[in-house]
Amino acid sequence: MLKSLLAVLLATAPSPTPGLDQSLDPGQAQATGRAVLDTGHVDIGPRLRDGAWTIRIHDDHAVPPVWREPADTVLRVRDTARQTVPDDPAYAFLGERAGAEVHVVPQTEKQGVVWIGWNTQDPGVIGAISRGITMTLRGAQGPGAVTVFLQAGNLGAPQVLWSTAKPLPQPMWVETNTHTHANWVFGEPGNYQLAVDISADLADGTTATASTVLRLAVGDATEPDFDAAFTAPLAAGSASAATASEDQDPSSGTWQTPALIGAGLLAVLIVGALVARQSAVRRRAEREDFR
Repeated sequence: MLKSLLAVLLATAPSPTPGLDQSLDPGQAQATGRAVLDTGHVDIGPRLRDGAWTIRIHDDHAVPPVWREPADTVLRVRDTARQTVPDDPAYAFLGERAGAEVHVVPQTEKQGVVWIGWNTQDPGVIGAISRGITMTLRGAQGPGAVTVFLQAGNLGAPQVLWSTAKPLPQPMWVETNTHTHANWVFGEPGNYQLAVDISADLADGTTATASTVLRLAVGDATEPDFDAAFTAPLAAGSASAATASEDQDPSSGTWQTPALIGAGLLAVLIVGALVARQSAVRRRAEREDFR
């Protein structure tokens, strides 16, 4: 029988999450060709090279580690990630009935499950940004709901970061030189696409912005899909929506802008109000025990 999320939470005392202490090689290679990643450690994050601000996937499972292009990468969540939703009102935010099976990429690495996180540790990024980045979920498509949340310790209240059941866009503040993992819950098996923006105020006073679409294949029976177009409407007010209106392909955005404009400014103002809370959440991430 599959363990429930709650049973896992109560099984052991909190302990530091292994693998969060890392540094990235400034000369780390950019991989070419398509890849399906179904195990090991991967992070989503910004990369800054020769003035180009991009979103890449850091594949730490490769030897040596490499950066990958999201359009050429599918993160595959195997059935080894299946868990049951607990009969506990604390997890009502998942929007799933108690006892239902969902796929969970846990906050703590689990054997046989791809371990998805994010970082702002690219040396080029660290040297260029002033305080941190805004990482925004601005669109999603797939057969079920997606929820990303942090669990601080055994009995700490879940801290929801992204939920496709809520209005988009959803900005999240991430400080410079940060490496974080959270729980990713997928309500149904199938192919998912998550449209993500990253923007940052640079130390030179300009603002950099990039956009991408993350591809995930959930469940052993799901065939990874590299070619499906992202057709979900962009969230009103997102930086990518504004760019798309100027005929920019929202799934391959790589550009820089001299300053925040329009709704991009609104998103940063919203995030500013969340900085204190998110900082406290991140500091507790290393004490979680959700696996």
